[in-house]
Amino acid sequence: FMCTDYHEELNHNSSIFLSLYQALFHCDQVQYTLVPVTGWQDLGTAFLEHKEQFRYFVLINCGANVDLLEMLQPDDDSIFFICDTHRPVDVVNVYNDTQIKLLIKQDDDLGVPTYDDIFRDEDDEEGGDSGNESDEGSEPSGKRRRFDEVTGLTLMIVFERRIERQRAKREWEARRREILFDYEQYEYHGTSAAMMFFELAWVLTKDTKDMLWWAVIGLTDQWVHDKITHMKYVTDIATMQRHVSRHNHRNEDEENSLSIDCMRISFEYDLRLTLYQHWSLYESICNSCYTSCHFKLWTLNGQKKLQEFLADMGLPLKQVRQKFNSMDMSIKENLREVIEESSNKYGMKDIRIQTFGVHFGFKNRFLASDMVHATAALLESTEKDESDSDNFIKALDSLSRSNLDRLHSGIDQAKKKLIAVQQTVASCICTNLILSQGPFLYCYLMEGTPDVKLFSKPMALTLLCKYLLKAFVHSTRNKRCKLLPLIMAAPKDVEKGTVIVVGIPPESETSDKKNFFGRAFEKAAESTSSRTLHDHFDTSIIELKTEDRSKFLDALITLLS
Repeated sequence: FMCTDYHEELNHNSSIFLSLYQALFHCDQVQYTLVPVTGWQDLGTAFLEHKEQFRYFVLINCGANVDLLEMLQPDDDSIFFICDTHRPVDVVNVYNDTQIKLLIKQDDDLGVPTYDDIFRDEDDEEGGDSGNESDEGSEPSGKRRRFDEVTGLTLMIVFERRIERQRAKREWEARRREILFDYEQYEYHGTSAAMMFFELAWVLTKDTKDMLWWAVIGLTDQWVHDKITHMKYVTDIATMQRHVSRHNHRNEDEENSLSIDCMRISFEYDLRLTLYQHWSLYESICNSCYTSCHFKLWTLNGQKKLQEFLADMGLPLKQVRQKFNSMDMSIKENLREVIEESSNKYGMKDIRIQTFGVHFGFKNRFLASDMVHATAALLESTEKDESDSDNFIKALDSLSRSNLDRLHSGIDQAKKKLIAVQQTVASCICTNLILSQGPFLYCYLMEGTPDVKLFSKPMALTLLCKYLLKAFVHSTRNKRCKLLPLIMAAPKDVEKGTVIVVGIPPESETSDKKNFFGRAFEKAAESTSSRTLHDHFDTSIIELKTEDRSKFLDALITLLS
């Protein structure tokens, strides 16, 4: 029997990971307390409230990228198990093997500096004898003179050695600062926490098909929110495909005997059209980042191109504009091939992507990306004035196949969110709200902008930021601006006079997805005494006092130029 305490970041991958973790705990009848947290302050408060009750703490998607023991000041017998995708991992967490237990995939290259390069024991020895100062005064004068000469020589050697040690220490410290700067300057993401935990369950022979589906959703979340490279995504998809084949083969006979409760996961080479099976094909094309940016649908010429594209596919407009489920079966049967053929003609060579789908019973079919958008929308829902924790529980519920009503509600909210994102992108492009500030692009959403409340949430603003940068790169003729990163700000709390600020790296197909804005934000705030709150687990997302915005941006321009 073990009693453990969760600290869970309120993000999408965490809710998926938690479904896996709960399932495994239920297998072993382990009691636990779940505490969702939104940032470092929440985590500190939650730990203080629970540290007397528990010895073991499991941190999901938080805690790896700070010196956790320094921040929380726990008792010596507290043990932390951390499964966090945030990189780089703090070096103290890496080399502490008593209280910090990191769950990290072996082939994840952390690039951690060697121990001797960043840690060194203080040398308390003075390295020499300072001489005997309690000599008897009855010694002969000649002997005393020779002794003084030897003592003076010894002191000189000791002094030189001390200077040499101090010089070596300064050089080591300078080298250490350089090594740590290189290691810590970029923020990026490792293997999905949900995927990590599924593989742990597999090693323990406790993996289930539900766990496998949640792991697939966790990986897809990283792709949808642009957190990993395409190569990493394809590699991890291949890993998941092997597990899917194994489960399908293992349960083949069992599945044939099931009816309405059966669940089947399948590998798909499906369309990059968001939620198209739960929308109309036309609305999905208009509100998917990939097609919207390629056609430049915020322009009249783009709208014209879209009509030509639909005509090229030979699909009746009536069919394209109605719900996907209501389309003629004869059209749906080879729809993906028809769309791919026309997409190739219009330069969209990668309209299809490797992914997974699931069937619940006979009627309900979802792609992994459908689940990602639905749960993300529930997690940051602004439709009701509910707490972040309440939204988290709803997002968690939507992952259960016994709660499909919640999932469909999330899909409906996701559609509204995507429409808001595309309308805001079109507005920003058409009104030239994206400004070149030298080393980066900058866009500020004014108070009163439609859907501005939605974009006060970190995931929604980050998604908007990524879509907007893609759209800008497709629309601008300035070659230099195409290579710049983007900083976006939106009102956070009007009463407190704060804005939320997000920075993302340049848009590139070969991007390594590493983000340098976390460190830059810290240095700019420090140099200008700007009132900022660096509370988010993603360091590239901060809150800033509205009146400090100008001096903060000026400092960033100077720092990054």
